[in-house]
Amino acid sequence: MSRLLMSILAVGLLVSCGTGKDGKSDVPDGGFNLFPVEKDRELGAQVAKEIASKPAEFPILDSASNVAAYKYIYGVRDKILATGQVKHKDDFLWKIHIIKNDTTLNAFCTPGGYIYFYTGIIKYLENEAQLAGVMGHEMAHADLRHSTRQMTKVFGVQILLAAALGDQSVLGQITTGLLSLKFSRNHETEADHLGVHYLCPTEWQSDGGAGFFEKIMAEGGQTPPEFLSTHPSPDNRVENYHTWAQEEGCSGNATNEAAFRNFQALFD
Repeated sequence: MSRLLMSILAVGLLVSCGTGKDGKSDVPDGGFNLFPVEKDRELGAQVAKEIASKPAEFPILDSASNVAAYKYIYGVRDKILATGQVKHKDDFLWKIHIIKNDTTLNAFCTPGGYIYFYTGIIKYLENEAQLAGVMGHEMAHADLRHSTRQMTKVFGVQILLAAALGDQSVLGQITTGLLSLKFSRNHETEADHLGVHYLCPTEWQSDGGAGFFEKIMAEGGQTPPEFLSTHPSPDNRVENYHTWAQEEGCSGNATNEAAFRNFQALFD
């Protein structure tokens, strides 16, 4: 057996067969992930650096000049992390950036937990439970390590083995690829489901993420933003959100609309 094959098998056994705190596989749909968790952090930091280097494309609001806005949105993040349901709570930074762009309904989370919200989606949402639902969905992508699972699938084992073992040139190629990465149907469903699970112990409506899709459909079924447009269709996702909340017996009903309106007003 070649050294390369032996290395692939060794790394694969280390990073693809782990179990979470609940005893479930780290890759619930059976996906293979060649990257160790440390590489999620490293890739996330590289993507964050790349985004920061493009202020015209990603005009990030300065936290020192927007203290109230960041205090509020970090408070939402902190409540999600405090549930104890986020597996990689202590492994990732979970750092938030707000991008000043009112025309873009988008949010995303890189490997390693760098969370980005466009002001467009902040202004579009109707209450804090919806914001928490979107945030939970994005955090779930990082927590389930969807980006590196998808990159493993897209790039193949040999190139990702080089990345996993520290080849900086390969890591650079992968960082660029992460900015245009699309998640699979299974990944979107997993993130929706885990987002409900995160919110279930909180005061919020745990199916708050459904509110976004419900508003989209009420306005004539316009195409959802890219970060949430992967099938299943919006109506199926709404049904899933409500079903999962019922199955878990979630009892939270808070929407905190007044506080959320004050938050939105900070961007007028």
